[in-house]
This record gives sequence, C-alpha cells and structure tokens, in this order.
Amino acid sequence: MSTDPGEITALLGRWSQGDAEVFPRLVALAYDDLRAIAHRRLLAAGAGGTLATTALVHEVFLRLVGREGIGEWRSRAHFYAFAARAMRHILVDHARRALAERRGGDQVRIPLDENTMTGADGPADVLGVDEAVNRLAERHPRMSQVVELRFFGGLTVGEVAAVLDTSVRTVEREWTRAKAYLLETLDGTDAG
Repeated sequence: MSTDPGEITALLGRWSQGDAEVFPRLVALAYDDLRAIAHRRLLAAGAGGTLATTALVHEVFLRLVGREGIGEWRSRAHFYAFAARAMRHILVDHARRALAERRGGDQVRIPLDENTMTGADGPADVLGVDEAVNRLAERHPRMSQVVELRFFGGLTVGEVAAVLDTSVRTVEREWTRAKAYLLETLDGTDAG
C-alpha cells in the first residue's frame, strides 16, 4: 500500500473522536489503495463486466460512512480489514444476486480446480469460498483474516503482513494452511 500509515491512523483517530472534517482527507489518502485492491479482486472474481471497480470502492465508502457505532478505529490495519470485509460482503451479495438471476437462486456445488481459489468461475465460487471462510473462522480466526484480506481484499502477502502487523513468513504459512483447508472444504473432504 502506498499511503502513509501514520497519517491514515491519525486521521482515523480524529474521525473516531467525531471530527467529520477529516473524512475527505481520509478518502483521498485511501482511495487509490482501495481502488487497486478492488480492481484486483474484481479481475480475480470475474465480476469486472457486471460490477465496476469504482462502484465497489464507492460502496465500501458508503458502508464506512453509514457505519453507526464503529467505535474507535485502532489503526490503519483496522481500517483496511473493515474495507476487505466490506468488499467481501459486497461481492457475496453481488454473486448471490447474479446466481438468483441465472439459476433461480439454487446453490451450486463447486468443483475443485485451480480456478476455485482465484474466483475465475464467477459468483458460485465467491459464495462457496465465503461459506468455507465462515467455517474456517470458527476454527482459526487468524487464518480467516488472512484469507479475507488476500482473497476478498486482494492484498498481497506483504500488504497482509503490514495490515496484521506480523511477518511475511507468518502470513505465507497461514495462507498456505488456509488454502489447503479451503480446497479440502470446497472439494467436500473437510478433514478439519
């Protein structure tokens, strides 16, 4: 991420304390990063034709503004984690609508292949991965954060390490374990 982490954290702190005048500056600082994340995520999800990058970023900011009782923003990491979670929910909602339109809303079993983790097959994959991530969160919350930031947030391993304030090696380890778990789950072999 290209923005100054200290400035974003300071602005978030002021915004948390009710200083609404800092929000435009926060938007300006985070916009390019969130746009890059959204663009990568939409390309991977195959949703580029039906959901625009700008629309996804604007929806994230709308959810941010409409968020009542967010409390204290602890850090830039907290902000980007919220943005990744918001993108996840937006993409899942979009995928559900797309499937409902095409298939009458029926759930679709997802075959295991290399495209599954990139979301290349579209809405069904986004929904399947979302469900698997929810199950992963019950067992391994930290791993689910890594998946959320990597898969739904589109962040690189280095960016995830910065957001979670941990080492790149730790993120790589957790990403590898999480992918194995998700692939097993999506294949129907959920070994735990």
